[in-house]
Amino acid sequence: MRQNTRVTFAMRDLDRLKCIQAVVDGDLKLVSAAERLGLTTRQVRRLARRYAAAGPVGLISKRFNRPSNNRLDEALADRVIKILRSTYADFGPTLASEKLRTKHGIDLAKETVRRLQIAVGLWIPRKLRPPKIQQPRLRRACVGELVQIDGCAGLRIERRHAPPWFTSTTRPVG
Repeated sequence: MRQNTRVTFAMRDLDRLKCIQAVVDGDLKLVSAAERLGLTTRQVRRLARRYAAAGPVGLISKRFNRPSNNRLDEALADRVIKILRSTYADFGPTLASEKLRTKHGIDLAKETVRRLQIAVGLWIPRKLRPPKIQQPRLRRACVGELVQIDGCAGLRIERRHAPPWFTSTTRPVG
């Protein structure tokens, strides 16, 4: 008697399941299934054998829900977080990774440092930052109104006798 197990598939895995099932049933040729899935015929043959042996569960990656081989060591991550909190709390990821490399001999990529800072709360990603509020420019009262400020200390070209700090407001004629 076969035991019912619950399997979670992504949409990509479901499409793969349908293609491999069609290959096993003989409805789809190996070459066209390989083209549709973006795989080689050898990989499709291997998947078909796994499907025939284990059913739909055989198509799910065996690395599913397992930690990465390339992950950061927990002890090193804790050490880096401790250094970041105590010494470089107000540094950005790039500068913090440079300081970790030069002062502490810890060579980590800036993206790794950024990920650690975000996890601890020392860095806020740009998408989550509140927007900067800028003061709106006030509109002039009249259309075409322009404020002219002359700040030169020398004589004016027009030879007028107004002081150089004279400010005038001009409005369009008409």
